[in-house]
Amino acid sequence: MKKIALGSQGLEVSRLGLGCMGMSAFYTGAGTDDAGAVKTIHRAFDLGVTFFDTAEIYGPYTNEELVGSALADRRDQVVIATKFGNIDHSAGSVRGLNGRPENIRLAVEGSLKRLGTDYIDLYYQHRMDPKTPIEDTVGELAKLVEEGKIRYYGLSEAAPATIRRAHAVHPVTALQTEYSLWSRDPEAEILPTVRELGIGFVPYSPLGRGFLTGTIRSVDQLDEDDFRRSNPRFAGENLQANIRFVEAVDAVAAEAGATPAQVALAWLLAQGDDIAPIPGTRQIKYLADNVGADALVLSTGQLDRLASLPAAVGERYPEAGMAALNK
Repeated sequence: MKKIALGSQGLEVSRLGLGCMGMSAFYTGAGTDDAGAVKTIHRAFDLGVTFFDTAEIYGPYTNEELVGSALADRRDQVVIATKFGNIDHSAGSVRGLNGRPENIRLAVEGSLKRLGTDYIDLYYQHRMDPKTPIEDTVGELAKLVEEGKIRYYGLSEAAPATIRRAHAVHPVTALQTEYSLWSRDPEAEILPTVRELGIGFVPYSPLGRGFLTGTIRSVDQLDEDDFRRSNPRFAGENLQANIRFVEAVDAVAAEAGATPAQVALAWLLAQGDDIAPIPGTRQIKYLADNVGADALVLSTGQLDRLASLPAAVGERYPEAGMAALNK
């Protein structure tokens, strides 16, 4: 597995990471096989993946515990990223946006304990808190860097203006935002901004929440509590309209002798050497498939055909979720 410099602050990660959310939360089968999830994390490491992504909200808390225990014996060989800001610890640990310094302190101590470590490699603000100036939030994160509790910090789903304000206080190492063949919003302003500032880019949901692999043709395949049942892109006529993405990826996969997942990830990797996608999976067979994208090089014609696909039908979150993006 190739490694890249994620941003200009000195952090090095594997070109592909592993998103661990679905092992514990939000997706079908989450939390049903922790032993299998640990095996998948171990196999990822064996295949050269050194970048593992979690968050306190995943579970909540259980995913950090899972990732921490799985990587305990190889802690100094991996990069662990986790996130704060979606749980308001000052209000009794309820779900809510809170980027205030006192909440960050409570959050980081909890994450350190659950991860079983004395430092976090990359600490993201999961969503921006409209009630707290980003300067106040980053000021506290800078103190955590000085104290050695975190090595680097990042932002998730932040607007260009917010990124600039944060970066002026203390350099941002990475920005995490949804980016894939059917979620290309970052190309307009986000990617130019982070590249100008020397900030790494971490696309989450690079396989379109599993849709681009071609395995989901109906929400009936998903558990009742699966987040995707409420996602507009998976709803009824929207899902059927979006099948064109699957068909296009399938066609390129047939030409390239690859799988749809590998094609979708290879397209994303071709967008720049400063990009480190974090596809998620609970199963080793899909992990090996995803890692194979590292060696797949698509032709210019194939890349252009995929890039020419029209925009996806439907927003990428329900209305409440969309309201918290690009802030």
